[in-house]
Parts: sequence; C-alpha cells; structure tokens
Amino acid sequence: MLVVAMVLAALAALLHVYIFVLESVLWTTPRARSVFGTTSDEAEATRSLAFNQGFYNLFLAIVTGIGVVLVIADHHAVGSALVVAGTASMLAAAVVLFASDATKRRPATTQGALPLLSLIALAIAAAV
Repeated sequence: MLVVAMVLAALAALLHVYIFVLESVLWTTPRARSVFGTTSDEAEATRSLAFNQGFYNLFLAIVTGIGVVLVIADHHAVGSALVVAGTASMLAAAVVLFASDATKRRPATTQGALPLLSLIALAIAAAV
C-alpha cells in the first residue's frame, strides 16, 4: 500500500507542476485561459496573482516529490512526513476552492482527488 501511496503522491505532485506551468508561465495564453475560464482582459489583470499562486503549487509539488524520493530511499519517517505535509496542503487548498466557488467544484475535485487518495493509502500502509 505504501507503493500505491507514493505513486498517487507523485501523480499529485506532477499535477501541481502542471498547474504551476499554467498559472506562472502560460497564464495569458489561450490554453490557460481556456482551462481557467478567463478572458484575455481578466488574465492580464490577474497575471501577477496567478504567477504567485503558481509558485505555491510548485512548492507543494516539490515538498511532496522530495518526500516520495526519501520514502523510496528508505527514509520512511521523514519522507512520509513530507508527503503528508505536501498532499494535505494540496487537499486543503482543493477544499477551500470547492467551498468558495461553486463554479470551480470540478477543478477542485480534480486538484484534490490524488492527494486525498494518497493520504488514505498512506494511512492504510501505516496501519498494517
């Protein structure tokens, strides 16, 4: 179950790297505007906010990724702690998005599903 938890955590981290790219690099492009449902004017007006938000997502991905690497390297306690910190923060952000904007419930669910499943798998692995 630990392997499942790490795979899910790694996928969550990769998703958050993708979100970082969309928010911090591609925010004003048609692709990112389509994903986030913004107009060209809205994207320009919120560019600096999205840039900053993207880095939050990147940092969560980095913490989670380092945790996965440490678990693989047999440093289970520290690695698991980092995985929990990263994925729980991802999940908390998804819950906030879900609760704060009904139009963003689908992306919030997408953003939160992998971290939630990883945390569940990690809890099961710890219990056995």
